[in-house]
Amino acid sequence: MPLTSTCSSSSSPLRANLRNRSFSSSSSSSSSVGRARGRPLRLKARTFSSTSSSSQQQNFRDTHSKGSRRHVPRFSYRSSTVASWPQNQALRGAKLISRAGTKDSNMGRGKALISVSDKSGVVELAKGLVNLGYEIVSTGGSFRALSEAGVAVSQVESITKFPEMLDGRVKTLHPAVHGGILARRDLSEHMDAMEQQSFGLIDVVVCNLYPFRSTVTGEEQPTFQDAIENIDIGGPTLIRAAAKNHKHVTVIVDPEDYAKVLELEGGEGEDAEEEKMKLRVSLAWKAFQHVSSYDSNVAEWLWNNGASSSSEKDAPYAPPQKTIPLKLVNTLRYGENPHQKAAFYVDESLSEHDAGGLALSTQHHGKEMSFNNFLDGDAAYSCVCDFVEPTCVIVKHTNPCGVASAHEGQDDPNDLRQAYRWAVEADPVSAFGGIVAFNRPVTEELAREIREFRSPQDGETRMFYEIVIAPEYTEKGLEVLKGKSKTLRILEAKPHVHQNGKGIKQIGGGFVLQEHDYLTPEDIKFEVVSEMQPTKEQLEDLKFAWRCVKHVKSNAITIAKGKRLLGMGSGQPNRVKSVEIAIEKAGEEIEGSVLASDAFFPFAWNDSVEKACQAGVKAIVHPGGSIRDSDAIECCNKYNVVLLTTGVRHFKH
Repeated sequence: MPLTSTCSSSSSPLRANLRNRSFSSSSSSSSSVGRARGRPLRLKARTFSSTSSSSQQQNFRDTHSKGSRRHVPRFSYRSSTVASWPQNQALRGAKLISRAGTKDSNMGRGKALISVSDKSGVVELAKGLVNLGYEIVSTGGSFRALSEAGVAVSQVESITKFPEMLDGRVKTLHPAVHGGILARRDLSEHMDAMEQQSFGLIDVVVCNLYPFRSTVTGEEQPTFQDAIENIDIGGPTLIRAAAKNHKHVTVIVDPEDYAKVLELEGGEGEDAEEEKMKLRVSLAWKAFQHVSSYDSNVAEWLWNNGASSSSEKDAPYAPPQKTIPLKLVNTLRYGENPHQKAAFYVDESLSEHDAGGLALSTQHHGKEMSFNNFLDGDAAYSCVCDFVEPTCVIVKHTNPCGVASAHEGQDDPNDLRQAYRWAVEADPVSAFGGIVAFNRPVTEELAREIREFRSPQDGETRMFYEIVIAPEYTEKGLEVLKGKSKTLRILEAKPHVHQNGKGIKQIGGGFVLQEHDYLTPEDIKFEVVSEMQPTKEQLEDLKFAWRCVKHVKSNAITIAKGKRLLGMGSGQPNRVKSVEIAIEKAGEEIEGSVLASDAFFPFAWNDSVEKACQAGVKAIVHPGGSIRDSDAIECCNKYNVVLLTTGVRHFKH
């Protein structure tokens, strides 16, 4: 219905006076015309008779202006004008009144509560909020930082009327604070309850949390109690409350959002309000995610520091519930195929802190990384970092197609140039367009070899690669390598320390988790089960082939000699075919070589073992464990071939 007034034409005009509720508990509790920004205004018409004294009218005005810290300019409406408004115009006018106050007048804004651990940019934010008309309230170190910077700020005790206690554990956990945040401005019951308690409204919450992650991952490990004291309680409660009530409250947990908030808060009009609401929704999501990631770190730490020992199941690696905090680095052009969308995240679990790996690499040069680049690059670097000697690994579609190690017997046992050449020669067709990884720094000499080396197939075509990865580059080495191609991606990464890590793969409706396959030949007992005994060189080559086969997709076979891969068979549904492919790749160099199989041979005669023996392989290693292991032993004895077992399988899917 239309907004009307019963004031006679001879009476003084009705003046609507909006005030902001003061945080002081002694504030006047008399009814106000409007309470806070964002709440629909309820205008009350007061009737004055034509004989009303001027003192009565003055008393009315005084009653509605006491107890407020800032007063909104009064708006006058003559009865004849107000009565003619349609309802929507009246509501629009009320909305304007409720938002009265501008950047210049410093009126009509609510309160901003600032309590941050990371104080980056907080002074500038607070000054900007003050300029927009907000009253700043803060806690502890944030209060000191703002005060010292000359920002007008009051302590949270001015709201709670209660000092912080329990060594700071309780500061903001108070109804005056959380009522001010959680009150819905569009519900009269909420606003009446706030008024009855003389609580004010908080329209902006700026909060980030105690540095728990940096505390428990620092060089000096904290005591259990020190870590516990760095678990934030009040902060997450503030953030969650503000995020829940984001329709009325702006919550900021990331300093990167400060400028955007100030920009939008300074805007007026319907478009500006719409943009503010979009931003609030986005900030609310970020707030909940911020708390979720924080809590996941706390839960992970507690699990690893006592909670896992009380688990009913003897599986400390598998907590009953698990949350993994992931942080978006960037979206990718596409996934494995152009029709698939993709993105790249880093794992912010405590177990991955400073653990190295491709995800934390530095890209010095080249095109942006693609989805397939990340998969292939990780496969190559994981493989090469398993080797102790200076090694080069070349990968195509996550399988190592070329591997070679520098070793004693060369003119320079640390010369990676020869290892690089051998790795390419293992399968130059597959190496073209592949990923090249090293476990030693790339020097100027090695960079020139990579840049100028021609394909062994024709001696003319320069080898093309998608990525080169190494733990380090000399200044000149990096300069030379950049000259190979504008598109060549040059990555520098620390080896991934994965002994305590977990591998997780998604399946339909769930995930499967496992420990990383971190076993190397140094962790395994190689047992000779044949009549023939291996020479020292054969044993070294068998260990080399065993390292290689661990990184090849099952069913996996590798053939090697002189610490270089001659051929490999991968991903075949039957082991015989993988053996045949590896033999084909090895070619004429197979004579005197060694062979490794990632799993046992189910058959030997006229099968994998005999085919390898007939092709010229002189030593074989496999896990063993088949009911026909004796057949494999007899077959090798017949052909005077060495056979070893490891008792360890290296399936890779």
